[in-house]
Amino acid sequence: MIELRKITFDNFSECLDLRVEEEQGRFVASIIYTLAELYVVITNKSSFIPMPYAIYCNDKMVGFIAMSYVISESEDSENYYDIYRFMIDKRYQRKGYGKKAIEKSIELLRTLPHGKASEVVILYSPENKAARKLYSSLGFVETGELDEDGDILAKLIL
Repeated sequence: MIELRKITFDNFSECLDLRVEEEQGRFVASIIYTLAELYVVITNKSSFIPMPYAIYCNDKMVGFIAMSYVISESEDSENYYDIYRFMIDKRYQRKGYGKKAIEKSIELLRTLPHGKASEVVILYSPENKAARKLYSSLGFVETGELDEDGDILAKLIL
C-alpha cells in the first residue's frame, strides 16, 4: 500500500539516500537540492506553500514527491497545486509505485489541503517519455505551452 509521509528527522537521512538511474538524473533535481530549495522558500516570503513527502510502500521508503500550493499574485489567475519534483528510487522502479504514488498525491490534492484550486500543474522534459506516458494515463493534459527550460506543461482538473 502506498502512503505519503512528511519528511521528519526520523526519515530525513533515508530520504537523502534515494537515487534514480544515472540516465534519469537529467530529468530530476536531487533531493538535497530540493530540500535546500524548500528551506529558502520557507525562510523567505514566497507565493507558494511547499508540500514535500516521502513515498512509502508497506513501511519501506520507495520515493519522494514535492508538491506546492501556488498562490496567484494576479487577480486574473487562480491559485493552483503543483507537482514539481517526483522520483521513485532506482531499486523500486517498474513495479507500479510511481503511478500509485501520483494517484495518492492527486487524492491528497483533491482535499484542497492549503486552499481552493481548480487544477494541478506539472512540468516534464519532452525527452522523458516515461513521465509523459504516466501523467497522460492519469488524466494530465498537455497545454501546448513550454516553460523557459523547454519543459512541457500539463494540467489536471481537480
